[in-house]
Amino acid sequence: MSWPVLVFDIESIPDIAGLRALRSEAASTSDADVYAAWLAERKERGQSDFTPLHLQRVLVISCVFRNAEGLKIHSFVDRDNASEGKVIQTFFKTVEQKAPQLVSWNGGGFDLPVLHYRGLRHGVTAPKYWDMGEDDREHKWNNYISRYHMRHLDLMDLLALYQPKNNAPLDAMAKLCGFPGKLGMDGSQVYPAFLEGKLEEIRRYCETDVMNTYLVYCRFQKMRGGLTEAEYEQEIAMVKQTLGELAQFEPHWSEYLAAWA
Repeated sequence: MSWPVLVFDIESIPDIAGLRALRSEAASTSDADVYAAWLAERKERGQSDFTPLHLQRVLVISCVFRNAEGLKIHSFVDRDNASEGKVIQTFFKTVEQKAPQLVSWNGGGFDLPVLHYRGLRHGVTAPKYWDMGEDDREHKWNNYISRYHMRHLDLMDLLALYQPKNNAPLDAMAKLCGFPGKLGMDGSQVYPAFLEGKLEEIRRYCETDVMNTYLVYCRFQKMRGGLTEAEYEQEIAMVKQTLGELAQFEPHWSEYLAAWA
């Protein structure tokens, strides 16, 4: 398994300001009424209540970063409801600086397209991320954009052999592999939690989800020969030790470790 590795996951909410602009809603109309009217229209047309990707406002990007120095867990969070662009730019700046192996679960189907649309909305720059060989010839054969390249590994997509009908949920695969799986909430509960002011709970949920992805990635590396049995066991022990240290300050890691026991 080569380093550095950056595993990521995002949590997003409906972009009510975007809906308001696209629907030319009056300033006097409340956010709740804007959203309710949009949902009602979609229901009338027989459409789901799932928000299209370009209208998903990024709230949290959680990352597990692994390099020769160890394991770090960090989240970029829009804490003032006005920093979405900064959050996305900071994420891509990390990619630009570290040039990591990106790993996700359904990142090609959700997380990255959302970051693309929202980054475009906010004027984010990420030239190395978008390089497909124009500036660095190495990126012609292995870049972050092409589906079948490995610089970004969408683990769900690869394990399904690029057949959507074969996709498996992360929570199920994590639990089947003996890892904790989702804790606290699921994606459908993020917006209600946001409306209740539970930003820290959302951040913690996102962090446990990205840790599940990292652990499944380690299991995958063992399967493909990127880690020997001994190296895999050492990596798992290191993760548990790191989370144990973090649990002194972050209670969700205590819960996570308890679920892993």
